[in-house]
Amino acid sequence: MDNILTEKLLTSCKICPRECSVNRVEEELGYCKTGKLPLVASIFHHKGEEPVISGDKGICNVFFAHCNLSCVYCQNYQISRTNSFSKNWLQDYDEIVKSITTILDKGVRHVGFVSPSHQIIQMVRIINRLNNIGYYPKIIYNTNCYDKSETIRLIAKYIDIYLPDVKYFSNQLAEELSGIPDYFKVAIAALKEMIWQKGTTISLGFDGMIDSGVIVRHLVLPNHWKDSLLIIDRLEDFFSANLCISLLSQYFPTEVMEKNHVMNTSLSEDEYQKVKEYLKKLGFYRVFVQKISSNKYYRPDFEKNSPF
Repeated sequence: MDNILTEKLLTSCKICPRECSVNRVEEELGYCKTGKLPLVASIFHHKGEEPVISGDKGICNVFFAHCNLSCVYCQNYQISRTNSFSKNWLQDYDEIVKSITTILDKGVRHVGFVSPSHQIIQMVRIINRLNNIGYYPKIIYNTNCYDKSETIRLIAKYIDIYLPDVKYFSNQLAEELSGIPDYFKVAIAALKEMIWQKGTTISLGFDGMIDSGVIVRHLVLPNHWKDSLLIIDRLEDFFSANLCISLLSQYFPTEVMEKNHVMNTSLSEDEYQKVKEYLKKLGFYRVFVQKISSNKYYRPDFEKNSPF
């Protein structure tokens, strides 16, 4: 592991934009309620990602528990809420690596780390342990994009593919729905660093699956499609329509959503169509588009061994 990417960074943790400055090595807990050990909620063989990520053989997804955001509509709420914990979650590095290699031995060549922003040090240690025993999968950094650009710069040598989910343009919306007032400013800075490292052109391997690049995800939210248009505007301004976009429609109100909340509804086909048309209008041509019906079957249950 690089000298700087050690547990020393956790003694006054400023890894993510929350900058809690707690000593996680001594089990002081900041916003994410995660200490020095990894906290992995699920490792499984998944075939439901973008075609260039899943391919025919799928991907090994490693879902870290807890999060540095508090999205009221989070579809992974069973594992993302910082007050959640299960005795089945993994904290032992040997067990985590064994679970990953079991999947890689099936011919899978991508490992996706999901929600890694608050467990960067743990992620790097897992990658190093894989490399040390002869496994060199393509590494995907699957993030809510609330990341420090400085941290993204530190992990450049470890990451092959960035998969940031850019959530909001409006600061008010970000604060209301995710408890953070400066989301877009932070996210766009992180995204600029990702693009600086990988460019806007994705590189495909011999099997048609992605080897390197950035795919920007965006989940269209019900009643807030106009915010989606503002995000698309800025992405075109900053990076051009050459950027690869993955537009998601899988939103659904979870069972823990407040009944009277504005988000306790489904995304309409009309709302989704407006966003799709705007991408086309601005000239985006590298676009993955989910079917509007995806919210019927992309409903994870982390009580199961295979959540999806």
